[in-house]
Amino acid sequence: MKKKFKCEVDCANCAQKLQNALAKLDGVEEISVNFMTQKLTLTAADERFDEVFDAVVRKTRQIEPDTVISEK
Repeated sequence: MKKKFKCEVDCANCAQKLQNALAKLDGVEEISVNFMTQKLTLTAADERFDEVFDAVVRKTRQIEPDTVISEK
């Protein structure tokens, strides 16, 4: 499953740092963090999507506490 989320990230450097770290999480098939559009695109298996998304949100808070990820 592939879903897009609003991702309020402060700078392009932060977006790249997040993308690199989140791509290493178990279950993440593909991830993109775009500073210009303020969007996060996550691809993960349908049956594990919610679990993987929760892990993405937790890891994001660890790396960039000011970043907010939400449904469109």
